[in-house]
Amino acid sequence: MTIRVLLADDQALVRAGFRSLLARSRDVAVVGEAADGAEAADGAEAAGDALLSPGVTRRVIERFARRQDLAPDAEERLAALTTREREVVRLVALGLSNGEIAERLVISPLTAKTHIARAVAKLDVRDRVQLVILAYESGLVRPGG
Repeated sequence: MTIRVLLADDQALVRAGFRSLLARSRDVAVVGEAADGAEAADGAEAAGDALLSPGVTRRVIERFARRQDLAPDAEERLAALTTREREVVRLVALGLSNGEIAERLVISPLTAKTHIARAVAKLDVRDRVQLVILAYESGLVRPGG
């Protein structure tokens, strides 16, 4: 039986990361996305499906993430990064903007952007979304953590 999932989060980057994680499972199908809870509720009602509370959703995602094997080379790929670059990638995966990363690490937004650009180049990924995916696949970041 395939579990049908509608992703809801106000950040497209977060939704993309979860979509990528869920796509690795044969028994989960992402059937749509919503920018907020109201939009998700409307979509779940057009299909006749039930909604789960955020707490239940968090537990489901955590269990799902634990049972998934990590991408074999993802952790090795992150080894190419400096400690600061890994920290920045983790914050990107948590959905922080360049400005928020700069504030958190007490650096300038330009320095945050530079760290992200270097991580993208070293990891040979296209963009921030792929950084997020790699961070989750490597175990650097876990859903709910």
